[in-house]
Amino acid sequence: MANGEPKASDSRDHASVDQFLQTESGGRAATGPAATILFVVPLCWSLFQLWIASPLPYIFEFGILNSTEARSIHLAFATFLAFTAFPMIKGKHVDHVPIYDWVLALAASFAAAYLFVFYEQLSTRPGAPILQDMIVALGGLVLLLEATRRALGLPLTIVATVFIVYSLAGPYMPEVISHKGASLEKLAAHQWLGTEGVFGVALGVSTSFVFLFVLFGALLERAGAGNYFIKVAYALLGHMKGGPAKAAVVSSGLSGVISGSSIANVVTTGTFTIPLMKRVGFPATKAGAVEVAASTNGQLTPPIMGAAAFLMVEYVGISYLEVIKHAILPALISYVALIYIVHLEACKLKMHGIERLDRPTLAQRMLNWVVLLLGLCILTFAVYYGIGWSKELLGAAAVWVLAPIVLAVYVGLVAYATRFPELEEDDPEAALAELPPVGSTVKTGLYYLLPVVVLVWCLTVERFSPQLSAFWATVFMIFIVITQRPLKAFFHRNVPVFEACRHGFSDLVHSLAAGARNMVGIGVATATAGIVVGTVTLTGIGLVMTQFVEFISGGNLLLMLIFTAIISLILGMGLPTTANYIVVSTLMAPVIVTLGAQNGLIVPLIAVHLFVFYFGILADDTPPVGLAAYAAAAISGGDPIRTGIQGFTYDIRTAILPFMFIFNNQLLLIGLSGWFDLLVTVFSAVTAMLVFSAATQGYWFTRSRKWESALLLLITFTLFRPGFWWDMIYPPTENRPGTEIMRHVEQVAVDDSLLIQASGMSLDGSEVSTFVELPLPEGETPEHRLMQAGLELRQDGDRMVVDFVGFGSVAEDAGIYFDWTVDAVQIQLERPPKELMIIPALLLLVVVAFGQLRRREREQGGATA
Repeated sequence: MANGEPKASDSRDHASVDQFLQTESGGRAATGPAATILFVVPLCWSLFQLWIASPLPYIFEFGILNSTEARSIHLAFATFLAFTAFPMIKGKHVDHVPIYDWVLALAASFAAAYLFVFYEQLSTRPGAPILQDMIVALGGLVLLLEATRRALGLPLTIVATVFIVYSLAGPYMPEVISHKGASLEKLAAHQWLGTEGVFGVALGVSTSFVFLFVLFGALLERAGAGNYFIKVAYALLGHMKGGPAKAAVVSSGLSGVISGSSIANVVTTGTFTIPLMKRVGFPATKAGAVEVAASTNGQLTPPIMGAAAFLMVEYVGISYLEVIKHAILPALISYVALIYIVHLEACKLKMHGIERLDRPTLAQRMLNWVVLLLGLCILTFAVYYGIGWSKELLGAAAVWVLAPIVLAVYVGLVAYATRFPELEEDDPEAALAELPPVGSTVKTGLYYLLPVVVLVWCLTVERFSPQLSAFWATVFMIFIVITQRPLKAFFHRNVPVFEACRHGFSDLVHSLAAGARNMVGIGVATATAGIVVGTVTLTGIGLVMTQFVEFISGGNLLLMLIFTAIISLILGMGLPTTANYIVVSTLMAPVIVTLGAQNGLIVPLIAVHLFVFYFGILADDTPPVGLAAYAAAAISGGDPIRTGIQGFTYDIRTAILPFMFIFNNQLLLIGLSGWFDLLVTVFSAVTAMLVFSAATQGYWFTRSRKWESALLLLITFTLFRPGFWWDMIYPPTENRPGTEIMRHVEQVAVDDSLLIQASGMSLDGSEVSTFVELPLPEGETPEHRLMQAGLELRQDGDRMVVDFVGFGSVAEDAGIYFDWTVDAVQIQLERPPKELMIIPALLLLVVVAFGQLRRREREQGGATA
C-alpha cells in the first residue's frame, strides 16, 4: 500500500464505533437516527470540553463557566449517554433505543444539569431545599445509580447504595459504626445540591483533566500511534529471548501511559501482542497474563497515570509535578522487573529470538545505543535550555517564535517518514519469520512524539495546570490528525490532497466521538464515587474507621496496611480503578497516617495514596473477577481464572512495592540527601526487584532450590529496606524529655522539621499519644521559631504544656491541640549510613549466583553427554 493512501479501515463510520462499543463493553450498536444521535452527542461533549479548557471563553467573554456549572453539564452528557448507549438488560435492545430509555436519558441529564440551569436560585437557598429541589436530587441519585449499573455493572452501584443506606440508618447501625443519622432532605441537599457529594472533587477532576487526557489518547490511537509503538517495540526487542513478549510489555507500557486504563490497553494492544506471543511458543494462559501485567502497569506510569493521579493532586495538596516525581521510580523498576520475568519465562521454555533482517554486530549495537542515548540527552538539554533561554530573551513573545519552529519540525518529520514504507497493522494469523528493521520502523512515526513532548513540557517546565497542558497537547494532536494524511499525500503525489484532507477531518470527528464514548464510564464512576466521599463528610465515618481499624489491627501498622490492601483488592474486583481509589483513600488514608504517627512512623500522605492506588490497579487481574484477565483470556483463548492467577503471580512484584515505599520513603524520592544517595537508591531498588522476580519465578540461571529462593527473598528485603537490620545495630533516633525541646530547636536547620511526641485529648474526647512532624521556620530564638510555627509552650514542673496553637498555623495542621503535653523530642543519632547493609546482601547474591552457574554447567554437560 502506498504511503499517504487511505486504508479501507479509514472509511469506518459511527456505526463501527457503536459496534466496537457493543463488542467490548456490552453497549448498543444502534442503527438509523439513534446511531446518529449516539454519534453527535459524544462529538458535542468533546467540543464542549475543549471549549471550557481553552482560553477562548475569556477572550470572547462568552461561555465562561465556574467549576460547579462545568461539572453539571459534564455529568449531564455522561448520564444521557449511559442510558442511550447501554441497554437496561445486556443483550436486549442492542440495535435500537427504546422510548423509555430516551425518557430516562433526558430525565437523568436534566437532573444532572439542574445545578447549571438553576444555579442562581440554588445559591440563594443553601441548605434549605424546596420540594422541587428534593424531587430532582432524589430522582437524580436513583438515576445515577442506574446509569452506573448499566455502564459499569452492579459492584459500584451496590457500594454507593450501602453508603446511602448508612447515611439514613446511622442510629440503627452496630455501636462501633453508628452515628446520629441524616434526614432525607439533608441527604439530598448534601449529595446532589452542593459540591460535597456527587458534584465534588472526583467529578471535578473528571471534568477538568481526565476527559482531555482520554481524548488525547483517542486522537493518538486514531492517528496510528498505537500501531507505531507496537512495531517499534517489536523491532527493538523481538530478536531477544521471548522478544515478542518483551515487546508486548514495552508497547503496552507506552500505550498504557496514554490510555490510563488497563482493560482498554488489553483490548487494544493485546489484540496484536497476545497472538504474537502464542506464535513464538508462549502458552495461551501466560501470553494473556503477560499482557495483563503489562497493561495494569501502564496505569502506574507517569506522566498520565489515569484519573487517580489528578485526584491525588486535589486530595494530597501537592503539584502534579510532585506526583510524577514520587511515582516515577516504582513504576520504572516494576516495568524493568516485568521484562526480566518474561526473560526468565523464555529461558524456562528454551525460546530463541526472531531473526532480524539486518544483523548488526555487537559493536554496532553498542554504538547505536550510545548514539541513541547521547542524542536523547543532547535533544533534552537543547530543548530545555534552548527554549528556556528564548523565554528569558523574548518573554511573552517566545511562544510566537517557538510555535512555528515546532510546526516546521513536525512537517520535516512527516516528510522524512514518507521516505520509508508505511507500517502495516500486524496480522495475527500470519507466520512470524522476521522482524521489521529498527531504523526505518522508528523513523516512520517520530512526529507522534511531538504532542507528548508538548504535554510534558507544559506540565514540567511551563508548570501549566494539567487541564491547560492537556488542552495544548490535544490541540497539537488534533492538528496532526487533520494534516498528516494531506502532508503525506503532498510529499508522495500519489493521492489527491483533497481526498486526504477529507479523510483527515473524518479521523478527527471520529476521534472526538470515540474519546467521549470512552469517558461515559469514567464520568458516572467519579460521580457515583462522590456519594461515598459525601457520606464520609456527612456522617463522620472517618473517625469511626480509625477506631474500627485500630481495633482490628491492634494498632499494628503492617496489619493495617494488609487490611487496606485486601479492601482495595476486593472493591477493585468490581469497581473501576478511579472509583476504587476514591473510596479506599477517603476511608483509609487518614487512618494509616494517624495510626502510623501514633506508632512513631511518620507516613507521607502521598505514600498512602499511592499504596491504595497500586492495589486498586492490581485488582484488574485478581481472580475471580479480574476484568483485564477476562479481556485477555477472550483474545488468547485461555482460561480466564488461570490467566488471572498467572497475571497476579507476575504482579506480585508490584504488590510488594507499596509496602516497601511506606517503610522506605526514599523509593518515592523523599528524603534523599543528594545525587549519590539517589544513585544508590535506584541501584538497590532495581537490583532488589530483579532478585525478587527470580525468587518468585523459581528460576535464575537455572531452576532455583527452595533454600536459594528463600535467600533471594532475604536479599530482596535487605536491598529494599536496609534500615531494618541497621536499626537493630545502630538505633537511628533517641527520645529526649519534652522539657529539653528548646535546646533541640536551636539545632534544627531553617525549614527543617522537629519530630515530637505529644499527648492529650482529641476532638472526640479520647486520650491519644502521637508523633508529630513540625516544620520550623526561621526565628531569632527557639521560642520565636516555635511561635512562627504557631506553637507556644510553657513549662509546668516536669511537663511541657501547649499553651497556645495558632489558627491555620503549621502546628495546627500537624495535629497539635491546646493543653496537650510535649512528652518527648526525637533526635537523629550519628551513625554509619544504613546503605552499608547493601554490601553483605550483594555478597550473598554473588554466592547464590556462583552456585547456580556451577549447577547449570553440570546440567548442560550432562545433557550434552
